[in-house]
Amino acid sequence: MDVDVKQEQTPMKDHELKELIRRSQEGDEEARDEIIQKNMRLVWSVVQRFLNRGYEPDDLFQIGCIGLLKSVDKFDLSYDVKFSTYAVPMIIGEIQRFIRDDGTVKVSRSLKETGNKIRKAKDELSKQYGRAPTVTEIADYLQISPEDVVLAQEAARSPASIHETVYENDGDPITLLDQIANQEELWFDKLVLKKAIEELEERERLIVYLRYYKDQTQSEVASRLGISQVQVSRLEKKILQQIKQRMGE
Repeated sequence: MDVDVKQEQTPMKDHELKELIRRSQEGDEEARDEIIQKNMRLVWSVVQRFLNRGYEPDDLFQIGCIGLLKSVDKFDLSYDVKFSTYAVPMIIGEIQRFIRDDGTVKVSRSLKETGNKIRKAKDELSKQYGRAPTVTEIADYLQISPEDVVLAQEAARSPASIHETVYENDGDPITLLDQIANQEELWFDKLVLKKAIEELEERERLIVYLRYYKDQTQSEVASRLGISQVQVSRLEKKILQQIKQRMGE
């Protein structure tokens, strides 16, 4: 598939897209193809983040489309969430897996040369100062910017495996992959929570804001709204119940 977003039609409305997703999940291949056509610009916008890493844009686009289709298959239509908000992390994850599994980290020749100079400078300056030199000292020695020193050092680092153990408790290791998965779950929970709060009435949103973001007591909120503390307590219980229901609990 050629990456030609110029031929892309006007973006679909969210409810129209969700209808295509429903049909696709039921096995409609035409709906599946149309979803790709209508979301080419979305995939390409993600691909832009991974350019200049030694990979062909068309290859990354194809991988991004795989992530798009995975998000179509896994998207839960019962959630009142925009599809693009759910799809973008899936597309990013698919491209990141492709780059990781490719097994190579492509670093430009100039960065490699700078990295070699930095290592030599560190040796010279360590002997001179009797300690490890700072980034600024290395930059002054090589007559380059501190930013260039940091960039070259980061480029030279070995990539961490997602299966690398970052913490172990009584023989139960926690890997980078576990942490990433937890962050994705937290991210989605926050997204659904935000949507649930947005659907509250204005006074209800204000109560949530004052109680949980400004950490005010029920009495302080009551004084702000001109009602009793008992009323605030009842409203708060009602609001929390509504949020739980909207989050699917």
